[in-house]
Amino acid sequence: MIPQMYRIEHRQEEYPGTFTLHLSPEQDDSDAFRPGQFNMLYAFGAGEVPISMSGPESRDGSLVHTIRTQGQVTAALERLRRGDQVGVRGPFGNGWPLEIAAGSDLVIIAGGLGLAPLRPVIYSVLRSGIQTSRVRLFYGARRPAERLFQSELERWMQALELVQSVDHAVDEWQGYIGVITDPLQAAEFDAARTVAFVCGPEIMMRFCIRTLRQAGVPESAIFLSMERNMKCATGHCGHCQWGPNFVCKDGPVFCYGDIRQWFNIRAL
Repeated sequence: MIPQMYRIEHRQEEYPGTFTLHLSPEQDDSDAFRPGQFNMLYAFGAGEVPISMSGPESRDGSLVHTIRTQGQVTAALERLRRGDQVGVRGPFGNGWPLEIAAGSDLVIIAGGLGLAPLRPVIYSVLRSGIQTSRVRLFYGARRPAERLFQSELERWMQALELVQSVDHAVDEWQGYIGVITDPLQAAEFDAARTVAFVCGPEIMMRFCIRTLRQAGVPESAIFLSMERNMKCATGHCGHCQWGPNFVCKDGPVFCYGDIRQWFNIRAL
């Protein structure tokens, strides 16, 4: 429950209002994390906020977090610069089940900021040698300039199948125009071999899951990240209770087959 002290080693502006912080521990006693887990980042004088890890697993305890400014705490974090201190509690929650992806056709579906919690999955697949028969990344954003990790997207195109879509295009745009479910519906799946990891706005995830189910992908092979209403990260405050689950400790990554009943209730 006590934040550990980290310092900002590097700050990357992704696009206006969204930035990535690279943090180094002041003491090397941090715990290893699993892709999909989150930390509570503490901005002194403002409070703390749950943010998923967005970088690769590190041996020296360094952390990477990609943050959108949308409240008092994230606004305080945005004002910080290299050398400033940040408090960190974590890691918390369940991660992506990478062991299930081994030997499967892995489909990664991200919308907007949802690419951040999935980025460690991509690093794990590309760097750690997880043996998947096929890897496809479907990534949707509002505009070409509002895509995360743009230089990495260019590199990933050489190592996996990348499909990108934007809501509002510019003349130079060569990808799809429209919601990411359009190219997803046009894709072919070996349903029995497919494992899908999905993260993005909930409305987008609903339609993506519907598309996957129509293609025959079983509920037990679809996993999604539900990052909502988390406050204490330990399940004590009750803010993130969702049906019988607490998002902070039972999630944020859930198997769709386990939470279908709750996910399909609107406004819950």
